[in-house]
Amino acid sequence: MSIPQTHRTIEAIWKIESPKLIARLTGMVRDVGLAEDLAHDAFVAALEKWPESGIPENPGAWLMTTAKHRAIDYLRRKKVQDQKYGEAAKNTDLFTEENLDEVDGEIGDDLLRLIFMTCHPVLSQDARVALTLRLLCGLTTEEIAHSFFASESTIAQRIVRAKRTLAQKEVPFEVPVGEDMKQRLSTVLEVIYLMFNEGYAASSGSHWMRPLLCQEALRLGRVLAEIAPMESEVHGLVALMEIQFSRFKTRVDSEGQPILLMDQDRTKWDQLLIRRGLAALERSKRAGGSLGPYALQASISACHAQAASVEETEWPKIAALYEALSMVMPSPIVELNRAVAISMAFGPAFGLQIVDELNNDPTLQNYHLLPSVRGDLLFKLERYEEARLEFERAASLTRNEREGTLLRRRAMECGKK
Repeated sequence: MSIPQTHRTIEAIWKIESPKLIARLTGMVRDVGLAEDLAHDAFVAALEKWPESGIPENPGAWLMTTAKHRAIDYLRRKKVQDQKYGEAAKNTDLFTEENLDEVDGEIGDDLLRLIFMTCHPVLSQDARVALTLRLLCGLTTEEIAHSFFASESTIAQRIVRAKRTLAQKEVPFEVPVGEDMKQRLSTVLEVIYLMFNEGYAASSGSHWMRPLLCQEALRLGRVLAEIAPMESEVHGLVALMEIQFSRFKTRVDSEGQPILLMDQDRTKWDQLLIRRGLAALERSKRAGGSLGPYALQASISACHAQAASVEETEWPKIAALYEALSMVMPSPIVELNRAVAISMAFGPAFGLQIVDELNNDPTLQNYHLLPSVRGDLLFKLERYEEARLEFERAASLTRNEREGTLLRRRAMECGKK
């Protein structure tokens, strides 16, 4: 394997392993910014050593061991420093004894603790989401800026300030209880969902999906459902992820190219995951109250999961569910999805009317799915030249290579009509 190929492999391993490294190190040093630096030191060590020695059989364990050694060295240096301060302070009223010897034990679900830590209310909503996307999804500052429709420098400053605030406020590395948990729960759910979505349809890179990221998000959701069994939206999110993940094996072909929902082989959808999702949706409903955003989205996914084909799907019901979703979570993206459902229920011309209204929404100007959906509707209306231009624009806006290939192929199909 050439050095450039090895570096690309190491970078891919880093994206998979970095959230676990940062979570474990945060538990050890109690400073998320320092934990990220120590984890990155291990990554740099891998870049230096693996091209010569070869990638180890268990690269995740190698990175974890290397990162832990750096953390232990840091804690030992800090302990020596604290002992010196302690000797000077022994004869004062400020002296206390601390035990820093135990740093390597099992500390429970570190990733879930890290999410609750980074979702602390001392941070703004945008800062919580940006920091967690960086630490748990392994997104670059540039990728996060793209998803926020913000400049890279703005996001970089937001992340740096967030890490500094967590350290200064000494936010505990723990899963909170009672009212403290409820205050953070909505942001935690949002972050887990964003984590799942990044795995389900990667925002950039050469792969359409990042399955391990989806699996980790789903695992965290299941753990959270055990911790907060009476929270309807927790079960709603788990239901949504279970059902979405059931389609995973049918979303790409043998060459890794995307397969859209309408073209997937539904007989290959994972029926166990669908049953688990439907059961979680029922638990969400039994928890009482009106359905929240995640439960409504799970209900939409359930309509797809329970239909044997695209033609047998209850599209009017899906359109109605999107209408309900727009009431509790107003969003131009929800409207775009509602337009697709309406086009399937009542014809592409009706969907196009909604999409054309969204063309003026400034938040969607660089959102690639807007021209993609518009191109699909124009194609169905046999307005092929207009459709071609929309697909080409969508391809120019996406940052995912596989998706770009799909959109350019659709543009070429328009040119053959």
